[in-house]
Amino acid sequence: MTLQQLPVVIPPEGEPPQDIGTGHPMRDVTERVAEDAGAWTPELAEFVRGIFDEIAPRWEAQIATESDDATADALERGGVLPEPVLELGAGTGAGTRRLHAQGYEVVAGDLSVEMLSRLDPAIASRVRLDASRLPFPDGSVGTVVCVNMLLFRQEVERVLRPDGALVWVNSIGECTPIHLGAERLAEVLGEDWSVTASRAGWGTWAVAHRQG
Repeated sequence: MTLQQLPVVIPPEGEPPQDIGTGHPMRDVTERVAEDAGAWTPELAEFVRGIFDEIAPRWEAQIATESDDATADALERGGVLPEPVLELGAGTGAGTRRLHAQGYEVVAGDLSVEMLSRLDPAIASRVRLDASRLPFPDGSVGTVVCVNMLLFRQEVERVLRPDGALVWVNSIGECTPIHLGAERLAEVLGEDWSVTASRAGWGTWAVAHRQG
């Protein structure tokens, strides 16, 4: 495993974001699932789905206050991203819009049907899924994109091509409820990956490439 930290080229502007991550129940879920996929039980999946179904109607207004600097910078400086692209935890499509604008054809997946119903079908194919059991064949995906999403490492590795990539973004950095820093991400992925990371605006990002 290698981790390369790139210089920051997009400095943060304005007031720092509110820290909604520390103490949030999703922070604990993020760590538990990254450490052990077996921690993701049907009961926990239902709990998480319920959270996001409930907040879906007001999600667009909340996400509109956050910059997509981190996603844009990851796509710009994270290296070549093989296609096809699968976005997990796509929500209402904030990251999907950036991917579409960059010319990628995207399959957008999410556990919450209330979130997905608000994602514009003109910018991506929509699939309601549980990311712990992806409905895609082994080695069929070029790049997996996760913006404020849980990491199911084994499923990501299963569906990715041998030269595939993982794009990992936390839109408000350490203040994001679903957060893993670049060092922690690299640790979880292990020695078969090379990770490039940086910050952009108030967000953080990492792009991990499999080593063939």
